[in-house]
Amino acid sequence: MKYDPIKRSLGEVFNKSPFLRKTFYAMLDLLLLRTWHVKDEFRKWAKQHKNKKAKILDAGSGFGQYSFFMSGMDSNWNVKGVDVKEEQIADCNAFFKKINRNNATFEIADLVKFSEPNTYDFILSVDVMEHILEDVEVFKNFHKSMKKGGTLLISTPSDQGGSDAHDHDHDHDHDGTDSFIDEHVRDGYNIDEIQQKLKEAGFSKTSAKYTYGTPGKISWKISMKYPILMLNASKIFFIILPFYYLITFPFALILNYLDLKGTHKTGTGLNVVATK
Repeated sequence: MKYDPIKRSLGEVFNKSPFLRKTFYAMLDLLLLRTWHVKDEFRKWAKQHKNKKAKILDAGSGFGQYSFFMSGMDSNWNVKGVDVKEEQIADCNAFFKKINRNNATFEIADLVKFSEPNTYDFILSVDVMEHILEDVEVFKNFHKSMKKGGTLLISTPSDQGGSDAHDHDHDHDHDGTDSFIDEHVRDGYNIDEIQQKLKEAGFSKTSAKYTYGTPGKISWKISMKYPILMLNASKIFFIILPFYYLITFPFALILNYLDLKGTHKTGTGLNVVATK
């Protein structure tokens, strides 16, 4: 199935007013387990930079939910969101202007070509690298664009079955079911491979941990995969969805919490931190 059309449909529904947009962000924060892990890691950096001026790059900003979160934590931080999708950049700029969030701006950019030397204290990349074939070039650009001592945080699928991706010669994902996302260029990262590539790009220190362990995999299926599949089948499920979440939402929250607090020997996602 195609994931982007569903995302666009959801975006159109929740983009009718700033209140609905903020509600959409809040829903993503609760439902998307990757957001739990990303925010937990970002807060560790934030503690060391509270009330200090800092420049942050949201590399692949999408709907802008992470830029909203980071720019709202401290007015001393300036956040730039970049994305290749012109409509999302225009949309985010319009929304942030409406809510008078002046410390966040958005620009169209191709990360393979993006370079702003010695500019950023923190770079965030969430669900981006699995879409870019020239990943080492992007890592080099991140390294060049960061200040010395800067931090890079990457959230991406692992090679433990995390991408649900396939190429044009395969019709099924790792579970033998129809692939959920067919927009990825790689079937997830090996935990050692991505760190080696970051070191080749110039980063002095890297660390990585698995996310989406057993609790997370169950949560993702009931809170994201099955609803998206239903919406892809028919728009009538927009009506049914609130009742579905009324039943499943409490279980998803518990599973997300268990995944966040647990240590996983393997998992379908990765959180990778690198410093310059």
